[in-house]
Amino acid sequence: MARGLGIDAIEIERIRGVRERHGDRFLRKVFTESERRHCLGRADPDKSLAGRFAAKEALLKALGTGMGSGIGWKDVVIVPAGRGIPRVELRGPAADRLARLGATSAIVSITHTRDLAMAQALLV
Repeated sequence: MARGLGIDAIEIERIRGVRERHGDRFLRKVFTESERRHCLGRADPDKSLAGRFAAKEALLKALGTGMGSGIGWKDVVIVPAGRGIPRVELRGPAADRLARLGATSAIVSITHTRDLAMAQALLV
């Protein structure tokens, strides 16, 4: 049974601009080391970063909290699970919130166009 649903979209160029202005500071604030390593190793790092950013936002919406409710960016981790499939790891307060909602796992789907990265998250 679904316990939460979230969706988000972000312009890839917006992530590119933030990264150009704030560089490593932005990357370290939002993404774990493994997420940074994965994305920065891709042909278009900003496309991958934008996809993970949208997935984190979608998951925060599914959890019903958004930012600022004690859940940090790095409490929601998007890791590759093979064949391009993203897998969600919730840590600390995000994992606690998932349990309080009566869910046992979170699923995310990420897609891209030339200009946009979009993600949808489902708590089950």
